[in-house]
Amino acid sequence: MFSTVLIANRGEIAVRIIRTLRTMGVTSVAVYTEADAGALHVREADQALQVPKYLDMGAITAAARDSGAQAVHPGYGFLAENAQFARLCAKEGLVFIGPPAEAIEAMGDKIRAKATVAAAGVPVVPGGAEPADDLLAWNVFPALIKPSAGGGGKGMVLVRAAAELPEALESARRTAVNAFGDGTLLIERFIENPRHIEIQVLADTHGAVVHLGERECSLQRRHQKIIEEAPSPFVTPETRAAMGAAAVEAARSVGYTGAGTVEFIVDGTTGDYHFMEMNTRLQVEHPVTELVTDVDLVELQLRVAAGEPLTFTQSEVRLRGHAVEARVYAEDPARGFLPTGGRVLALAEPSDVRVDSSLAAGTVVGSDFDPMLSKVVAWAPTRAQALSALDRALGRTTVLGVTTNIPFLRALVTRPEVVAGELDTGLVERLLPGLDLSAATPADVLAVAALIFHDAPAGRDPWDVADGWRVGERAWTTLRLESREGVHEVAVRGLPATAAELRLPGNATEEPPAERAEAVPAKVRVAGERAVLTLGGRVSSYTFARDGETVWIGRDGGAWALTRHRIGDPGDRPGAAGGGDGVVRSPMPGTVLLVKAAVGDQVSKDQPLVVVEAMKMEHTVTAPVDGVVRELPVRAGQSVDMDAVLAVVEA
Repeated sequence: MFSTVLIANRGEIAVRIIRTLRTMGVTSVAVYTEADAGALHVREADQALQVPKYLDMGAITAAARDSGAQAVHPGYGFLAENAQFARLCAKEGLVFIGPPAEAIEAMGDKIRAKATVAAAGVPVVPGGAEPADDLLAWNVFPALIKPSAGGGGKGMVLVRAAAELPEALESARRTAVNAFGDGTLLIERFIENPRHIEIQVLADTHGAVVHLGERECSLQRRHQKIIEEAPSPFVTPETRAAMGAAAVEAARSVGYTGAGTVEFIVDGTTGDYHFMEMNTRLQVEHPVTELVTDVDLVELQLRVAAGEPLTFTQSEVRLRGHAVEARVYAEDPARGFLPTGGRVLALAEPSDVRVDSSLAAGTVVGSDFDPMLSKVVAWAPTRAQALSALDRALGRTTVLGVTTNIPFLRALVTRPEVVAGELDTGLVERLLPGLDLSAATPADVLAVAALIFHDAPAGRDPWDVADGWRVGERAWTTLRLESREGVHEVAVRGLPATAAELRLPGNATEEPPAERAEAVPAKVRVAGERAVLTLGGRVSSYTFARDGETVWIGRDGGAWALTRHRIGDPGDRPGAAGGGDGVVRSPMPGTVLLVKAAVGDQVSKDQPLVVVEAMKMEHTVTAPVDGVVRELPVRAGQSVDMDAVLAVVEA
């Protein structure tokens, strides 16, 4: 076994690999870029070396040599499926903990992979490669166009009829060239009511190949997986055996070694399955397989790479219970799932389920990397119990300072269709219109924020406390709290920790004046990052964190940011956060790609002004009103925070 292993990755991926290395007594070496100098994986590793970027193959192999590592684990993503990197490791005398470079190349090209596995007897989807005349002749519509060199759903185009094909091919080819540097396309028959089911395979260097059952990955949005589970509620033991055997043959056909995943598209009506692609690496969703098989896939990767044989046969593989995983992303469902960012002010993660995470208080979530923050994984004897356990665990997960998709995940795992196992890859998109993604600020959260801001610490001069005191009785103090919906007025009188009263607005969009709202008895007790609110006889607990004049409050997996506006401050008016004042703000943290206007320009409402890019996503910001551009404080190439002012348009 290796004594030292370098991890050519970051974030929760690196942290998860470090955990196994520590258990095995192997020294872990992390790499990091300047942006990640304070990251958790850097602090967790036994050694850490800085590199210019995570895709710099020369710098990473040099770091491995300098650290004394004998092997490199690429994790998943970055260089994990890069045959050139695998060859470079071998050239430098390092063991690449993954399959041979030839296997990576064979499965990295979808067209070649399809031909290879078809020759081995694995069922494939009807279709083929260009030229376009052949695609028309096949008449496989509805059809799905895919970049041959791509992955992750990027560049896929659904074509319902032959007349749509020329324009769709042009669009898909443009995306393929921009994203993967290769415009070669593959077209296949589109499977209606499709389920995405994948098989985990393991192969050693002594000829043994086994599978560890399937994972259901049908809950997706824009071809990106959200929630995965093992085993699938759809797959029968007979289908599992047949798909598993096909996956094993697919791995054998390219001389595969190590851990890999063979992905199938399954017709949810007929149960027919077809090879889709093979991921020649560990998958993000591997924890659900580990929990139902009681194996450590990273440990098995290391042992195979060190030349050890597998210690179990196919007949000894047993699936136990059910596991479900949810991916926690830095994204805002209420803003169309745009990436978010910020500094983690406070963090609470459940301890009774598995959490693969790279988060810690103080972590800065930027726009340079994938927005996935962590994975929450629950196991239970039955699927229903596992889904329930996952929902409870998500409710105990709090991330303050960064908006996440946790409330969306909770809404999804409790949907009747999901609970019943009636899944397909289009289900999430169909459910979205019926899910409440507004993230409107609840009255109790406003109450906590108001009482925290109104709190007067012991020992302060009472004449300095703006509590509305006067002879005879305390008067009402009005606080203006800005949330994403606008500015809310909350009136407070009394002492927050003993006997206060609140007048709360009715809702965020139609505010009654604070003096006309009904008074409610309230108090809040604060200890560290916890706040306990008693409101009208009901007691609730919250996590909170102050960041200047903003307080973040979390409960049940949700998080809300409320900023105090003092009388006379800019924006101290209802609707100030809504853009009606002509201020154009960045919808996400990122980098300015293009500036399409200049100061003094006359612009029309919805005219593009600035293009911002974050996490491989472009977003065009437009003029909120007809008018003249008075301020344009950004330039191409500049980094901007979420809600940073990009332009001011005077109506």
